[in-house]
Amino acid sequence: MSDQQQQHVPVLLNQVMAALKPETGKHYVDGTLGAGGHSEAILEASGPEGMLSAFDLDPAAIAIAAERLKRFGNRVRIINDSYVSIKKHFDKTEKVDGVLLDLGVSSMQLDNAERGFSFLKDGPLDMRFGKQAGRSAEELVNTLPEAELAQILFDYGEERESRRIAAAICRARESAKISSTLQLAEIIAGAVKAGRHKIHPATRSFQAIRIAVNNELNGLRTVLPDFLDLLNPNGRLAIISFHSLEDRIVKQFFRQESTDCLCPPEQPLCTCGHRAQLKLISRHAIVAGQEETEENVRSRSAKLRVAEKLENRR
Repeated sequence: MSDQQQQHVPVLLNQVMAALKPETGKHYVDGTLGAGGHSEAILEASGPEGMLSAFDLDPAAIAIAAERLKRFGNRVRIINDSYVSIKKHFDKTEKVDGVLLDLGVSSMQLDNAERGFSFLKDGPLDMRFGKQAGRSAEELVNTLPEAELAQILFDYGEERESRRIAAAICRARESAKISSTLQLAEIIAGAVKAGRHKIHPATRSFQAIRIAVNNELNGLRTVLPDFLDLLNPNGRLAIISFHSLEDRIVKQFFRQESTDCLCPPEQPLCTCGHRAQLKLISRHAIVAGQEETEENVRSRSAKLRVAEKLENRR
């Protein structure tokens, strides 16, 4: 096993396995393969005949995971594509018994300065999960109008000083192109009021820019109904999120699809015809315990939500 595989610790692994309950002969999806830790556990628990389809945009992650999972042979199918495109990789009659998403940027990507995700290491300002993702972070920060940039920082990073930071970025790029992570981090740090941030002053802005580059929130909203359609009855959808925006989208979708009528409460008769398709397995998000948070810093902000598909009621 490579050093990267040994260093990779899947977040909330025990909780994910308890949620998905993998069984032999069933088919599962890992929408965010990464280094393959969750996938490996699912394949082990669903042996000897369980199947797994795993998605990732990052060729480097796929190379590491493929090595890790090669002992499972044709029980695993690795797809170099975003989970957002999942329906295109299954025919209309194909169903699965569980779907896992571990959202956000992996420690493997953060540790690689060349990927441009970290504000603590100098590297090219990229932030794309895969090169096919479109605009890089460098293109975004050097071309967006100030108002649009400020809106991204506010909406996706929940950054209270978004206007001040956007103005500083636009002033800086008039003199020279912003092309490295540390260059951008220094501009942001210089724009905010000293002592206002308990975390690194660039944390929220880097998060916001990464989300915009990869269109993460819109992709998540789009794909949740696709996951629901793909699941067999009693199949489970397990999603790990790392910040409030992702968690809010998942929570709202689960709440909506576990409710029969969506009409306004004051309306006496239902006219929407909506029927619940999900059952919440846990009403509240599942979080890591003290032991896991001490061993794995990334787990501190992780929230797992789980829902099970009901029998066909339409």
